[in-house]
Amino acid sequence: MHQRAYEGQCTAEEDRHISAESPIRHPKLTLFALALGTFAIGTGEFGSNGIIQLFASDLNVSVPVATYAITAYAFGVVVGSPAITLLAARVNRRILLLGMIALFLVGNGLSALAPDIALLVVFRFVAGSVQGAFFGGGAVVAAYVYGPGKGGKAFATVMGGLTVATVVGSPFGTFVGQNADWRAMYWVVVAIGLLAGAALVAWLPRTDALRGGSIAGELGALRRINVWLMVIVAASGISSIFAVYTFIGPFVTDAASRDASLIPIALAVFGLGMAAGNHLGGRVADRYEHRGLTWGYGGVLVLLALIGVAGGNLAVLLPCLFGVGATMMFAIPTIQVRLTGFAPDAPTLMGALNLAALNLANSLGAIGGAITLDAGWGTLSTVWAGFALTTAGLLLYIVTAARGRPALRSRPRGPAGAVLRPEMRSDQV
Repeated sequence: MHQRAYEGQCTAEEDRHISAESPIRHPKLTLFALALGTFAIGTGEFGSNGIIQLFASDLNVSVPVATYAITAYAFGVVVGSPAITLLAARVNRRILLLGMIALFLVGNGLSALAPDIALLVVFRFVAGSVQGAFFGGGAVVAAYVYGPGKGGKAFATVMGGLTVATVVGSPFGTFVGQNADWRAMYWVVVAIGLLAGAALVAWLPRTDALRGGSIAGELGALRRINVWLMVIVAASGISSIFAVYTFIGPFVTDAASRDASLIPIALAVFGLGMAAGNHLGGRVADRYEHRGLTWGYGGVLVLLALIGVAGGNLAVLLPCLFGVGATMMFAIPTIQVRLTGFAPDAPTLMGALNLAALNLANSLGAIGGAITLDAGWGTLSTVWAGFALTTAGLLLYIVTAARGRPALRSRPRGPAGAVLRPEMRSDQV
């Protein structure tokens, strides 16, 4: 989902200061180091969802209260993505990435040591605050490594680490937490982060070409109403994916009455759906203006209803988990293309807002699910919170944002690297 968010940024970085021949001694190792970093970040983010019952029990809080830690991470991304992006605008990307991985290690190490839920919430916020800046800095380095015209391809390679985290890292972290201790999951994340940090130190290029730049022009994009409408559409609509993912553990053990050993399998099934949906959604986003979002949101509403009615049956639950991951990820590339299209002259900030919107969705989904659980409506009731939020996002898109036209400079390339149609003018926004 993050590939589309940063393709526009990659293109902008190519135009700004990337030469035809990038003097990289080990380009594949540089990309591997970046991918290892995103794998560590993704494992920490998604792995927390799989151990929510474990740290809730150990810290003597209910599952709804334990979701505050999930929500805190998401708010860390929401606040940290644009804030650090703006504050570190002029910092060399190598220094930025090394600083972010160091803060990531601190946040997760402290999470493993948290004595109570209050401090765990604080430490998860710290861990989440680095995510947007790391992905943004990774976009710059990836575009530099591949050179002009291949920025999207480069960052797709880097983001492979996040995809692997949803399929392998999160289930493995959950398995470790179940068989050792929930704190052990965070120590595994720290270990992966240390490997990523060592790889970044060794293989990130030392060059002034990765210097930062001014973002004064990008701030003007914040005056465009369609940008904020798309942020709301994304934050509300995508929240259903987290109203499900956050509570997969209780779905398996409480609703389906199965052993907790099946939770990593359920997480992996969900992750496979996300990978499949992202691949197909990217193709649809390039060909059609709205179908990816409308079909994705519409499809997930059907699947949420199925889980809410019959999710206690594992034969229904597992296919629906795959389907929810696939349909939501099918919609996300279209959201990213639309948002970047509304502000092609502000790709770095749009990348930060994209990620902030997705993680605000994480918070909304977790909070909505916690509210239904606190109300005593049952384990599967969390999907109805997601159903309401996604319905609101779809209706808002149909009524407002779908009518907006991208704001373009003269003959620029769009988020996927293509030259956009000349009839889409800035005065149409």
